[in-house]
Amino acid sequence: MIDYSFPIEELEYFMLIMTRITCFVYVAPFFSIGSTPNRVKIGFSFFLSVLVYYVTMPHVYVSGETVLSIALLVIKEACVGLLLGLGAYIVQTAVLFAGRIVDMEMGFAMASQLDPATKQDATITGVYYQYMFMMVMVLTGLYRYFVSALAETFTLIPIGKAVFNYDSLVNSLIRFLGQYMLVGLQICLPVFCVIMLLNSILGILAKVAPQMNMFAVGIQLKVFTGLGVLFITVGLLPKVSDLIFTAMQKGIVSFVEGMMDAGL
Repeated sequence: MIDYSFPIEELEYFMLIMTRITCFVYVAPFFSIGSTPNRVKIGFSFFLSVLVYYVTMPHVYVSGETVLSIALLVIKEACVGLLLGLGAYIVQTAVLFAGRIVDMEMGFAMASQLDPATKQDATITGVYYQYMFMMVMVLTGLYRYFVSALAETFTLIPIGKAVFNYDSLVNSLIRFLGQYMLVGLQICLPVFCVIMLLNSILGILAKVAPQMNMFAVGIQLKVFTGLGVLFITVGLLPKVSDLIFTAMQKGIVSFVEGMMDAGL
């Protein structure tokens, strides 16, 4: 007869693992796509928690004596998962930022739509950039890095042993907000430079031939020029994707270092 009994500490340990993984899946890029059903996300989090549960042997139990202490453990693990996912999500939002700049230069700023993946109001070029980078992410297998990095955190940050170094976390957040602007400008730089050069040419023509309606002519020229530059520079997206993916990896590492216990 099979004995299905298990100590309550094992259940608490498994639930804490699942809390960290579920919060990471809720925030991290690729896994947090809004079009993915919630049941799929929960099922993926559960089975990944089972794998991590058996990999992290032997288990070091962190039991709470009161309901409040158990609740604090759950909140701590939830914060760890959210911060790990945030380290990669911040860099991904730079893609939408670059798309907004491009559409503002091309005249598509008013043509915004609801992105079903992020549930945010995004412009046409922003959605185009986002899905292109998502496709490159799938082709390069970066989602496997996210899973392996998440599993590695249970060794670097054991259950219940997270120490939030607020100075390090805030410095990491500020540094990557600056990198957010830099990455976004690097993505939209070709279109931005070409449109700026076109505006200079139109300004000169408006002075040379004031009888021409440069406003009406410039709208069509900006649209066709911007679309042409996007078509020409599509081959550069894999190299730009490497820049974004490297920034994502650095973001996760920096947040992990900010939550590690120096004594471990």
